[in-house]
Amino acid sequence: MAYESTDGGTGAAAGGAEPGASDSLRTFGAVVQALREHTGLNREEFGALIGYSKHTVASVEQGRRMPDRDFVERAEPVLGGTGALRKAAPHLSRQAGLASWFRHWARLEAHAVTLWTYECRVVPGLLQTERYARAVTESVPPVKDEEQVAKQVAARLDRQQLFERRPPIAFSFIIEQALLERGTGGPEVMRELLDSLLERSLRFNVELQIMPRYQPDHAGFDGPLRLLEAQDNKWFGYAEGQRGGMLIADPKEVSIMLQRYAKLRSQALTSEDSRSLLKQLRGAL
Repeated sequence: MAYESTDGGTGAAAGGAEPGASDSLRTFGAVVQALREHTGLNREEFGALIGYSKHTVASVEQGRRMPDRDFVERAEPVLGGTGALRKAAPHLSRQAGLASWFRHWARLEAHAVTLWTYECRVVPGLLQTERYARAVTESVPPVKDEEQVAKQVAARLDRQQLFERRPPIAFSFIIEQALLERGTGGPEVMRELLDSLLERSLRFNVELQIMPRYQPDHAGFDGPLRLLEAQDNKWFGYAEGQRGGMLIADPKEVSIMLQRYAKLRSQALTSEDSRSLLKQLRGAL
């Protein structure tokens, strides 16, 4: 079985271990379902009252989707105003659909001060659209059924709530130009993705740089890398392959990764030039 890896691809965990579903998400979903049924509403009716589709309601109730803040706030009065959902929401964990070897990083990520990502394989998961995430997930063997695909895509999109976190995280992304020219999912999917990247790049706390195709002196030949600054200002690194991932805490090793990322930043296009390239690629589709 393949499932959500760090930033967008799919991979099997080392040793073949499969991810466990999040007990907290399942429990929260069961409470939502019980309260909804107690009020006499079906999923479509409940969804209409809180501004979400019946499919989203179903995903939350089945523990496959992390409810966002608006879902909780809108559902609370409709389901009796007991305060139970508000009190339970902070204890939810993003486990469903995440590879077991990625969960430690995901927990650090949730409280990060700074997040830096260089990616040469696929557009980072934090920047993916739903249709791009689905195209990536469906492309990588083994073949997955609809439930597996939905779980992985939902896990990836749930992580994007980090963009709304307060205090805000300082994001930096460096993406290889070739990833934007591969055509993953077809022209419509890529147009939507490029529009989303342009929009994300305007956020005050997001720096997005494109690594041009021609760059003979390249600090990223060893592959993708991720760096994270925790609230105590300690830095961590993360490296990933097809069969697993590795959290890096050794200061010397993290220092090497920081040096590499700094050089990658100097080699990539500036944020302004990257936006110009994104617009050019968008216009060519």
